[in-house]
Amino acid sequence: MADKGSNNAAQLSIGGNTIDLPILDGNVGPQVIDVGHLTSQGYFTYDPGFVSTASCESAITYIDGDNGILLHRGYPIAQLAEHSDYLELCYLLLNGELPNADQKAAFEHTISHHTMVHEQLVHFFQGFRRDAHPMAIMCGVTGALSAFYHDSLDINDASHRTNTAHRLIAKMPTLAAMSYKYAQGEPFVYPRNDLGYAENFLHMMFATPCENYKVNPIIARAMDRIFLLHADHEQNASTSTVRMAGSTGANPFACIAAGIAALWGPAHGGANEAVLNMLAEIGDEKNIDKYVKKAKDKDDPFRIMGFGHRVYKNYDPRAKVMQQTCHEVLNELGVEDDPVLRMAQRLETIALEDDYFVERKLYPNVDFYSGIILKAIGIPTEMFTVIFATGRTPGWIAHWNEMIGAPYKIGRPRQLYKGPAARDYVPVADR
Repeated sequence: MADKGSNNAAQLSIGGNTIDLPILDGNVGPQVIDVGHLTSQGYFTYDPGFVSTASCESAITYIDGDNGILLHRGYPIAQLAEHSDYLELCYLLLNGELPNADQKAAFEHTISHHTMVHEQLVHFFQGFRRDAHPMAIMCGVTGALSAFYHDSLDINDASHRTNTAHRLIAKMPTLAAMSYKYAQGEPFVYPRNDLGYAENFLHMMFATPCENYKVNPIIARAMDRIFLLHADHEQNASTSTVRMAGSTGANPFACIAAGIAALWGPAHGGANEAVLNMLAEIGDEKNIDKYVKKAKDKDDPFRIMGFGHRVYKNYDPRAKVMQQTCHEVLNELGVEDDPVLRMAQRLETIALEDDYFVERKLYPNVDFYSGIILKAIGIPTEMFTVIFATGRTPGWIAHWNEMIGAPYKIGRPRQLYKGPAARDYVPVADR
């Protein structure tokens, strides 16, 4: 058993032996017991899913799920969503401080002038089937960037890391839009330096050579907020994957491709896509009461997607912002008659008023609202996770850069072995 030995140490007693374990303090949050030296004592810990293990030290993002708190470099997400924009948040995640006016303008200029991709990469897309999932394409083309931009792959050179960070943030919307256009059989639309980040993405998605696309500022603001609210979320599965891959010394493009692969999982980045799939299963507004009853039945496998969160045991702070944005978009587009969106709004009302959901704190989360917004804008569900990956890129690269810029160890989790003990080989004729 473990006892608190002092203010800065815990004691673990095993078989009459006592092992001192240092207790570490973060700037905020719970204390952490340092078990890093247990291996030298002949032991290691067992923590499936690493739910009780701090795998690294970081100064980027802090989450208090019980109280619904999300801070980026100390700034509450609600303040950033209301007063800031996505590229300013990118700068904050990468550099640790908000930029002044000159720094912000210079950063925006840098990003806008890195949005084009190597023309040879255009031909790379032709190797994919037209019906390929866009996340499959994103995994491939992102990893392939290292073959086109190998002039800045020295991970020990801070200027190389900065240049790569800018390239990734700038080019991800271009690659995302290209993956959509390829599936549609439409020609690629090149980025424009006179448009903002979200505007540029929407223009590349929906413009065609024969007809220009005028970006609605309310839709552009909503897309910017979707990117902003997904920019980083501490040591989640995809971010931890990026760090794990980076700990081997792999190049940053490969690490981000690994993060995209992890994000593709339906338990992680596919949640907003699952919301739309759930609404499709419900089928009609008249069926909602039946499906809500199924969701309340613990013996029924049906679950209402987009409600509650693994980390937040309170209201997801990002959802409050996204709820307002969702209603702004629906009002602007006048799509109240869309049956899918009507079902979503009805479910939202039930979740906020029904005692079953309120008592269990199953509030609508950011995935619920972002899925509705993207559906209203006209973005197909298979693109939802691609947009998530685009928004999450600065978080991934900030964590990778933080790790590479300080002393680090290659990731090497342990296991609790349950296989056969040592045994002798038996020739095939004797088995």
